[in-house]
This record gives sequence, C-alpha cells and structure tokens, in this order.
Amino acid sequence: MFEKLLIANRGAIASRIIRTLRDLRVNSVAVYSEADLGSLHVRNADQAILLGTGAATETYLRTDKILEAARQVGAQAIHPGYGFLSENAAFAEECEKQGFAFVGPTPEQLRTFGLKHTARDLAAAQGVPMLRGTPLLATVQDATDAATHIGYPVMLKSTAGGGGIGMRVCYNEAELVEAFDKVRQLGMNNFSDGGVFIEKYIEHARHLEVQIFGDGTGEVVALGVRDCSIQRRNQKVIEETPAPGLPDGIAEALCEAAIRLGKATHYRSAGTVEFVYDSDVKQFYFLEVNTRLQVEHGVTEQVWGVDLVRWMVELAAGTLPPLSSLMADLTPQGHAIQARLYAEDPGRNFQPSPGLVTHVHFPPADGKALRIDTWIEAGVEIPAFFDPMVAKVIAHDSSRQEALARLDDALAKTEIYGVETNRGYLRQILAYKPFVEGVPWTRCLERLTYHANTFEVIVAGTQTTVQDCPGRLGYWAVGIPPSGPMDDRSFQLANTLLGNSSDAAGLEITMNGPTLRFNTEAVVAITGAEIVVELDGQPCPMNTALHIAAGSVLRLGGIVRKGARSYLALRGGIIVPAYLGSCSTFVLGQFGGHAGRALRVGDVLHISPLQNPLAGNTLPEMLTPALPDVQTLRVIYGPHAAPEYFTQAYMETFFSTEWEIHFNSSRTGIRLIGPKPEWVRESGGEAGLHPSNIHDNPYAIGAVDFTGDMPVILGPDGPSLGGFVCPATVIRADLWKLGQLRAGDLVRFVPVDLSTAHNLARCGEREVQTLIEHRPSWERAQLCSPVVMTEGEGATRLVVRLSGDANLLLEIGEPELDLTLRFRAHALMRAMEAENLKGIIDLTPGIRSLQIHYAPDQITSVQLLNLIKGLWSEVLKTQNLRVPSRIVHLPLSWDDPACQLAIRKYMTTVRKDAPWCPSNLEFIRRINDLGSIDDVYKIVFNASYLVMGLGDVYLGAPVATPIDPRHRLVTTKYNPARTWTAENSVGIGGAYLCVYGMEGPGGYQFVGRTLQMWMRYRLPEDFQGKSWLLRFFDQIRFYPVSAEELETIRRDFPVGRYALKIEPTELSLADYHAFLEQEHTSITAFKKNQQAAFNAERQRWIENGTADFASNDIAPEEGEDVPLANGLQAVESGIAGNLWQVLVSLNEKVEVGQVVVILESMKMEISLVAPCAGTVVEIRVQPGAPVRSGQCVIVIKED
Repeated sequence: MFEKLLIANRGAIASRIIRTLRDLRVNSVAVYSEADLGSLHVRNADQAILLGTGAATETYLRTDKILEAARQVGAQAIHPGYGFLSENAAFAEECEKQGFAFVGPTPEQLRTFGLKHTARDLAAAQGVPMLRGTPLLATVQDATDAATHIGYPVMLKSTAGGGGIGMRVCYNEAELVEAFDKVRQLGMNNFSDGGVFIEKYIEHARHLEVQIFGDGTGEVVALGVRDCSIQRRNQKVIEETPAPGLPDGIAEALCEAAIRLGKATHYRSAGTVEFVYDSDVKQFYFLEVNTRLQVEHGVTEQVWGVDLVRWMVELAAGTLPPLSSLMADLTPQGHAIQARLYAEDPGRNFQPSPGLVTHVHFPPADGKALRIDTWIEAGVEIPAFFDPMVAKVIAHDSSRQEALARLDDALAKTEIYGVETNRGYLRQILAYKPFVEGVPWTRCLERLTYHANTFEVIVAGTQTTVQDCPGRLGYWAVGIPPSGPMDDRSFQLANTLLGNSSDAAGLEITMNGPTLRFNTEAVVAITGAEIVVELDGQPCPMNTALHIAAGSVLRLGGIVRKGARSYLALRGGIIVPAYLGSCSTFVLGQFGGHAGRALRVGDVLHISPLQNPLAGNTLPEMLTPALPDVQTLRVIYGPHAAPEYFTQAYMETFFSTEWEIHFNSSRTGIRLIGPKPEWVRESGGEAGLHPSNIHDNPYAIGAVDFTGDMPVILGPDGPSLGGFVCPATVIRADLWKLGQLRAGDLVRFVPVDLSTAHNLARCGEREVQTLIEHRPSWERAQLCSPVVMTEGEGATRLVVRLSGDANLLLEIGEPELDLTLRFRAHALMRAMEAENLKGIIDLTPGIRSLQIHYAPDQITSVQLLNLIKGLWSEVLKTQNLRVPSRIVHLPLSWDDPACQLAIRKYMTTVRKDAPWCPSNLEFIRRINDLGSIDDVYKIVFNASYLVMGLGDVYLGAPVATPIDPRHRLVTTKYNPARTWTAENSVGIGGAYLCVYGMEGPGGYQFVGRTLQMWMRYRLPEDFQGKSWLLRFFDQIRFYPVSAEELETIRRDFPVGRYALKIEPTELSLADYHAFLEQEHTSITAFKKNQQAAFNAERQRWIENGTADFASNDIAPEEGEDVPLANGLQAVESGIAGNLWQVLVSLNEKVEVGQVVVILESMKMEISLVAPCAGTVVEIRVQPGAPVRSGQCVIVIKED
C-alpha cells in the first residue's frame, strides 16, 4: 500500500477521498487554491500544498504545479477525483511517466472514452444500442444537413464535454445554427477541444447509468443501475439507485451492455456507462462513458455496502483482491437517494451564490442511513471560481419511499446561511409528482414552479441590519456588546402588533430605508421614526399591520422630520441563525444577522411561511407620540461624579445644558457637543495624563463616558471596557431614545432615583407587551453620591457605585496598578459565579473593578449588596490567593508593515506632527528613557504580560500588563485616535499592552502584530470551544517572527495548521508579593527613572505647543442660505456631517436621482441625490468640510 497519496482535486470529493485514506492509514496530501483555504479538505488532509491564486486554469488544472507538489511531498500516487484532470489522458500519462501511480483508468482508456464520438464507435462495435447520431462535424452546414436526415429535435454535443457543459437541445435549424459556434467555444474553453456532433434527442428521456469497475486485465463488474433523470439544464440534481419503475429485464440488460463495453477495453478502475432510456418504447441507447468516479457514486456505495475509492486505491497499489471474490459477498440492500446541495439561488434563475458561509448545521449522519459528503463549515468562503456544489446528502433505507422521507427530513434539518442554496428547491422536487411516482424525465423540472419564502433587497438603504431583542447578552466580560435594536421600544411594539414572540428578528433602518421585493405573501409593520412607506408605488401608513402580496415591492424611503431609525417587523420574523445566542447584527465584529453585516443589494432573506394573513390593526396613537425638539434623557447619577472627579458647579452645568448631538455618532456611541468639563484633579495619575483617565473599568450601556473632554453616550455596539470616567448613566426606560438621536438634535439629562428608574422600566415593558399606555408620574432627583456601599480601607477597601439602574460597579483598593487588587476582583467574581444567582446577566472585571449587570425584576440591589458584603469578607480572609493561569506563547512581527501603514495613514489624514510619529517605537524608547529601540525590543520579548481584562477593544482583545514592574513600558495614547488599526496589532497605552481584536480605530502605541485573538466561526483547538483565545490571568509571552512568517501563520492558524505552545500553570499572590519585596530596590529605581523621563516628555510638549492638541472638528457656520432664483434647485443635506466626496463638477449634466455628494455622518455614508435633471451651476462645499442639517451643498439649474 502507498505511504502517501496526493489528491488532485478540491471540495467534497477531496474530503471524501481523505476519509478513505484515513481508513487505509495512507497519508493524504491536499492541493488547494488560495480561494479554498478554508475548505475541509485542506483542514483534514495530513499535508496541504498551495497551488496559487485564481481560477482552475491557474490552480487545479495546472499539471506542472500538481506534479511538483507530488514530488515535493514524496507522494507515490495521485487520485484525480472527478472533474478537472480526472479524464485528462495526458495528465495520467505524465503521472505514470514521472513514477506516480494514477488512481484511475489507463491513458488509452481515457482517450478512447473521453471523446464521445470514439466512445460511440466502440459501443456500436460491441452491439450496444445507439441513438442515431453523427461523427464529428466540421461546419454548421454539416450539422444542419445531418439534423435534417436524423429529424429534430437533436442534441448538439461537445465531444469532450462533461457535467452538463457543452450540450444544447435544438428544435429547429435556426436554433442549431445559433448554438453551433457557442457549443464549440464551450468545448474549447472548458476541455481544450472544440469537436462537436449531434444525436437524436428523446423528448421524455430518462438518464440511466451503470457503475462499473474493472481490474485492468479483462474482469469487469457492474454495481447496479442509477437513475439520474432529475436534471436542470443537463446538470444532475438528484440521483438514486436502484432505478425505479424499470420493466423486467431492463436493468440486467443495461448492466450486461456496460460490462461488455468495459471488457472490450480491459477497463481499469471505476467508471460509469451512461444510457438514455425511452420509456415510451422501453428501449435504452448508449450515451457515453465517464472514465472516473462520479459525483453520485455514493448512492451505489450505500446500497452495495462498498467503498469504491478504497477499491480504486487498492487496485492502483496492487493490493485489491480479485473482483470475483469481492462480488461473491455483495448483495444490494434497499434504496439510496442523493440530493446535491448547490450554492445557488433558485428564485433568481439559479444564479450562483458565492460568499461567506456564516452558519452550517447538518443533521447527525451515521454514514449508513444518512451520509453527508461536504467541504464547508461556518467561516468558509465559497469562491466564484468553481462548481457551486457544497454538499451531497444521501439517504438510505429499506424502500424508496422510506429513503425519500429520510432525505426530506435531512434536508429540512439542514441549515446553511450566508449564501443562498437550493435546499428548498430540492425539497419541492422530492414532493413533485413525476419524482414521487418514479417516472421522471430529464426535462421534467421545467414544469416545476419554485416557491420561495423570501424577500430580496433591491435597494439596501443607508444601513439596514437584522436585530432582535434583547440582543446578545452574557458576553460583556469578553468584549462582545449586546447589539440589538437601538430603539428597542419601537422594535418591540412592531413585534407585539403582529403577534410575534418578543425575540423575533426584524430590520433596523437608519436614515434611508431599503426597497424590498417579496417572493411570498407577508404581513409587516413599520414603526419608529416617521419614514416614507410605499407598497407597489402607493403610500402606506406606519404603525399598522400591512398585507404584502407575493411579487409586491415595498419601498422605505428617507426618514421624515425627526428621528434616526425605523423598524420593519414581519409576522413570524426573519429567519437567520443565532450567533452566541442572538440574531442581532454586530457590524463592527462582522457577525450576527445576515452575513454579519448591513444588507446589500441582491441579498435574499428568508421568512417563516405566513400562517395568519389578517392585517389592518394599528398601534394606539398615545404609544407613538411625536419626538420632542429637546429630548429628555433620565439618568442615574454616577458612577463617577463630583467631588471626586468633577466640580460640583460643573455637574450642575451638565444637568442644565441642552447638549447637541455631534455628527460623528453611531450605534457605538453618541458624541455630545457642550460645555467643557471642570476637573478637580490635574491628571489620571498612573491611568493617564488626562484627568478623565482611570484604570480600565467596565462600562454600562447608556453610560455618559467622558473621553477626554468630550462626552459620549455608550450605545448598544459600544466597548465593554475603557479608561474614562462616567458621571451619569441613562436608565433602561430611556435607552430607546438613543436610537432616535441624530446629528444636530438636542438632549437634556435629568437625574432620577433608583426606585423611579425601576418603576419606569416596568411600565415601559408593560406598554410594549399589552399595547396599553402606562405613564407613571416621576420626579427629578437631587444629586447625591452614587456610592451605595463602602467596606474596609486602603488595599482592602471595596466601594460599590451605581452604574445606571441595572449595574453595580465595584472598585477595589486605591486607584493604582496593583496586581493584588486584580487578584481580589477575580476571587470576588468567582465567588459570585459560584452563587449561581438568578438574575445575574454579566460579571465583567476591570483592572481594579468588577461590574455586576443584573435584572432588577429578579434580584434587587439590596440583595446584591448584602451578598457582596459577605463574599468580600470571605475573599479578604484568604491569605494566599491562587489563580489558575496559562503561559500562552504568541508570535510577534516587530514593527510590522501593517503598523507602519497605520502610522502613515494617521500622519496623512489625522495629525502629521504628533510626538509619536513617525516611529511609535522611538517614542516608547524616549518616554521610558531607554538607550535604544533594541532595549524596547528586549523588554517586550522578555516580559510576561498578565491578562487583566478581555474586550478592551472588543472581541476578547486582552488588556495586559507585565508581571515584573520593570517591564512596564509606559506611554500615552494617540490624541486624537487613529481612524484605522489593522486587526491583531499589538500596542502599549499607559502601562498596558493590548492586542486589537478587530480592525478599527485605536490609540495604543504600536510594537508589532500577532495572530488572531478571536475567531468568528471556525475554532482552532487552542481556543477550547470559545470564540476568544485568551482567558483572565493568562500570561502572554511573545517570540519574534518576520512579517512574512506572520502572514503564513495568520493564514494557517484559523484552519488548524499552526499550533500554539500553551503551558498550564498557577499564580500565587503570596509568591508575587515575595518577588516584589525581593526586587523592591531595583523596581523603585526603575519607576523613578521612568517617571522622570515621562515628565520630561510632557514638558517638551508644553514647550513646543503640542500638549493640548485640539481636533479639527469645526462647526459649520450658521445662517440662512440665500434663496435660489426660479429654475434653480438645491441639493440639501438632511443631516449634519462631514462632506466626504463630491461626485460631480461644475457645468456637468446630471439626471434626477443621480448621486452627487456623499456625506459621512454617524459613521455612515449618506448619499445625496439630484432632485431634478439639469446642470450643476454651483458647488458650495468641498471634501472635508462640515455640513449642517438642511444646508444647500449643490445648486442645479433645471433642464
């Protein structure tokens, strides 16, 4: 037997062959195109060799690359699979010439049967019944003459065709003339052979085929008859064996004819003899021979209990027993049916559907009653280069009826999302009368009308996403936000109106809505901000259940007047897979919802079949009041307030101010424009230079977070950890209002007490559940300390602060970087977890803090405070805290090109004169008073970084600090922040190191780049079943790799081809204290020198005027635009923002509806269109300029 075999193929067949090789204990070698990196055949093979990028012509059809790969790995044999090079005689010949066993027929057999006209000649010589046909045809005149003699209809065929390619039915001379050159060209493009011929076409033909296997010495066996008549455009869709409904003797005659043909050539290996069967005259005719393993070989294997791939490999290795002895023990059992799952959209003329697969679930398959051959899993990108088949689902049972039922059940339980598939179409075929009755013909599917429970996106809108309530809870501790609808009240009202469950998924629409075509009837409701609603061109009301007929188009235009978001609910909800427990889209994280992103033109979304078509009911008007000119946001004071952080006078100003919404606001956070804060301290000490800085602590959704001097209200897509103070937190009952704030709006904060907040929340929940108004009275609360409990002093002090009406923030010890505090926070968190309390949603640790997110209707704050007090006492009693830890060794590309690119972008677009540019490493050296950048290098690679928190910048991103204080390099963060940071960049900010979990903005000073911290779909073994790699109290140790090496590691790690070194260990607080005591003198000297260098750097900034850099966010000038003269029309901005692109020039002609300007607002692109056809006569703004709501940006003279 071979030691190593290379598979010259991809996808399902490569995975199928690997399975047999594993049974044979033969090492498998996969080859792959870059586009197939995520394929299971690459992951499951013992070795995988990259063939390059691009289509098959540059990869799987490159014999030189495949043979070089075989030589490189020392393979003894090559299995070609099916398709590609499987029937290429020259390739088979070259394999054997270079000493590789070709697992398939001989080159001569490939030539004889590979060309259909020579195969016909051989079949005729063996007395196999033939359809009337022709030899190869030189000209179109030859073809029309022959067709006239044979009689229409005829089938025009490429002699080298296969897989349904190069076949065209022609019913008259005009169709034949039109098809002739096209079929010739298809043959040249796909098979490098332009030969064509014609044969008589049978209108209601069945496609039958016989599986043969020959030993190459004259012995040939047949393994039954398959029916492959269910075809679409000559491509097989469903296959089965035994062929149903054949008259007595036909199956035997088919097998006998196939054996006779195989013996005539001393056929070697697996092959298939295909026949056309005319049911009317009960006669079969030779069609062709496929000299390879067929896609549908699996149904034969299930019924006969054989492994054809094993036979092929053993025959090639010379270890296959005689066929006669193999057949002596074989008896066909039962019936098997196979369905081919394709990534294609039956609702749009079966167009291919390449793209990212976000969710895959197949029912449990034992390989006998149910077998699934596939190459995909969640996270695989289905390329546009290759065949769209993603899986073969094969059911086997004692009878055809039972096998059919089993297959239908398996398809019903199969889930594939991210791309469209033909799964629903296959199920409709299984219920289609010709198939059910066992009398199909090759074109019977032309009479089947596909019905899809879907709607299509014709226009996507500004940002339209799938959301659900309450979003993705329970993952705040690792930096995964809840997402969900930003105005959850409007969203829930729509679901209640339609009778949906509270967690039904719907659409959130921002500023401008989508246009949707419904392929099935539906009942919908649109709520939230007032928006233009049209159904088939007719206006429709909001807040009303609307019936939509199949084929209708629903257009949601721009939002009218006030508000930012509208919501579309559909009865039964949108069907998308749950990701970490929710269907909500987190666009920044690229997961959840539909394909992990906002909707795009061409997307197809599935909905539940409509059970109740009743419509017309409306929401009570009192539940949908108009949005006010100044929105009131009720808040809980704290967690960080006066007099600790702000002056008392400023807090009074904060609550009396009407704050304006900044244009750069989004679901992540809403930035506010208003009075500059008055701080009571000069800096954040160890936490940072700015007085807003604190050691990273957990945030609550709705927290008003002062990032420097600008407040930001944290939104549902915001980060869970950060190093800024929050003087107020929006209560749950008012969080929905955040979703309706747009640039230029005004808000006022009003403090309320905890009991009022809880009562308002309960009443709000009752309103959306009952659709009955519940408006309790409430009063403004006096400002009082948010601290609700204090225990102990100094390092043993525990302070509990209110952080909104559903969070308690626990802060431990003094505001300093002390690992002892983190140990105690961890011990307290574990003690809380051990209580297993109902109503605890999240426990999120910070550097010296722990936040408890709770459900007040299940557990009260008083109960929690009592519990915390007792648990803290127990924690302090533990003299030597010990924590499980792991040493995780990570590759680091020092000063990686991706980091250098980010710095160049920053200098070009944000701030060219920043002290940390052009080299972050030089800045780190200077501010830490080190001798050279090499000293920075040594410290980074010698340090052991302790993971203190996860999700500092989302998605399990670690915030870590060196265990040894002498390794703690201290820096400031970028000001202003970068707009772009490459995924998995490694940086230092303050005394902390962070690995960025995803691409986005950032402020840490770069040292390099490493591998992935987060996996959205595929989870390598090192992730231990979680989407995030690291755990609290892990120790990160870096080892150097080149940028090129890191590229390879980042490619291989997600598919399980790069293993990390991870060492389990334990951390002891007593041991750590002993270390600090032993090295006290050295540590003190290091910190003193470091602080002096830091102060010197700060002084240099003061002297050169860069200490207080201000952002260039300039408000647009107010004032009325000059009225336009008759015949002129304005293109006006409906929202404040920054102008990004002007797409037209002066004197340019434009059409009505043409996009002329693109704004950036709320971190989204807003297109402004021409209101009329005409000529551009004035452009009033330029790229980069601020634009206010209602401002005229372009003037057009009407035609």
